[in-house]
Amino acid sequence: MYSVAPPANQGLAFASSAKAGGYFPEPQAPYPGQYRPDFNTEEYDRIVDNPFLKALDNPVSTFSIDVDTASYSNLRRYLIESYEMPPKDAVRIEEMLNYFEYDYPAAASVHPVNAHFALSPAPWNSEHLLLRVALSAKEIPTADLSASNLVFLIDSSGSMYDDNKLPLLKRSMRIMAEQLRPQDRVSIVAYAGSAGLVLESTPGSKKEKILAAFDALEAGGSTAGGAGIQLAYRIAKESFISGGNNRVILCTDGDFNVGISSTSELERLIEEKRKDNIYLTVLGFGVGNYKDSRMEILADKGNGNYAYIDTLMEGNKVLGKEIWGNLFAVAKDVKIQIEFNPSTVREYRLIGYENRLLAREDFNDDSKDAGEMGSGQTVTAFYELVPPQAASTGIVSPDPLVFQNTSLIPSDDLAVFRLRYKEPGDGAEESKLVETRLNAALLAKPLSESDEDFRFASAVAEFGMLLRDSPYKGEASWDAVLERARESKGKDVEGYRAEFIKLVEMAIIISEKND
Repeated sequence: MYSVAPPANQGLAFASSAKAGGYFPEPQAPYPGQYRPDFNTEEYDRIVDNPFLKALDNPVSTFSIDVDTASYSNLRRYLIESYEMPPKDAVRIEEMLNYFEYDYPAAASVHPVNAHFALSPAPWNSEHLLLRVALSAKEIPTADLSASNLVFLIDSSGSMYDDNKLPLLKRSMRIMAEQLRPQDRVSIVAYAGSAGLVLESTPGSKKEKILAAFDALEAGGSTAGGAGIQLAYRIAKESFISGGNNRVILCTDGDFNVGISSTSELERLIEEKRKDNIYLTVLGFGVGNYKDSRMEILADKGNGNYAYIDTLMEGNKVLGKEIWGNLFAVAKDVKIQIEFNPSTVREYRLIGYENRLLAREDFNDDSKDAGEMGSGQTVTAFYELVPPQAASTGIVSPDPLVFQNTSLIPSDDLAVFRLRYKEPGDGAEESKLVETRLNAALLAKPLSESDEDFRFASAVAEFGMLLRDSPYKGEASWDAVLERARESKGKDVEGYRAEFIKLVEMAIIISEKND
């Protein structure tokens, strides 16, 4: 039996449950005027968990990094506001992992990105190992950052009327305006029925003028998203700052319905526009008609990142505390490739990053797009490894090759790690390669002796597998996630880890209510 207090500042109401002695919250609007639709048209792309692969047959794993965080704040909205589990396909474990700050050593001066590794038993399967691959990008002091040319592309259609959409966006913009420097420039393009320029390129020193333009926006009309994107890129190109940070920031619920509206058409448009070295960031808002699948793809194709803003606190995180890390790339087209040694790794699987997988040959192909890392950002990924002495996961072996034989080179190493990245420039950059060997004997530690960041991140990954009801969750449990997250909370200056613990507690309540 559980009893819970209302989350702070959410205005939640509680009612007696049919379950004797317990109280469960009834869904309520978290702020006045929020629209609660009678039907749900939210869209999420299907995610199929990465399977285990035999290292002998598939020794190489390649993927693009991802610093998006939208999935975490979106699933938080489901748990805290709607008191229900998020849709399985709304749970992207990599975005949950990368929502949090980790104390990884700063990047060395030679490369803007540094790699770190750790190895411990997998918490949900004691026979398996958990390999953490962590990246940290160099942090550039705000005063030393190049000037930014930011074009805000605002969805002001009728679907943005609710308080958790355009009104929340306006409040978040007040936080953003405080971060602007005199050398930065801001333009605003709004689209609703037809697209229009609301604010010409304006220096960051004129904060009141910028805020007045945001405040004047009103929701109404249909959504001419395609026309708005075309105009925003044109304004960004006209205001282009050579050597600066040129970016379109799309703020929407993703529900385009006029003009260029198909995701494939928008993809092609944005892929073409990124050749001008103008990136695209996407900020998602709202519930009910939210189009997550579309917005994630657009940010990916636009060499940018994707965040979901559900509260003013999240607006403060994305557009206040972390704005320059989110908007200023120090490394682009960042790819990871790991070659596993079949002598020391029988099988492996990458946890998350399902829609970031790359073909092996894509790693050396500089024309293949990959993810960007901003100033001071980190990336965390986990591989679950099956050592030779552990039982097989049941992978069916393919027929042997007729014209080839496989011979192994003796080595005690676990794997070879490779990283490729480009330093942002004119768009014609060549990638640089970082390579290192990983040795299990040097990396391995009992889980109890691993660092706090490893243990906390492993709890986040386990939580994601439970929310997804992953077929690979093993002996994962809500209680194990809760215990490990509590023990590894650390300093938690911003309180994000404490909030995660509350989400796990809420998931426990909801899961027991649904039993």
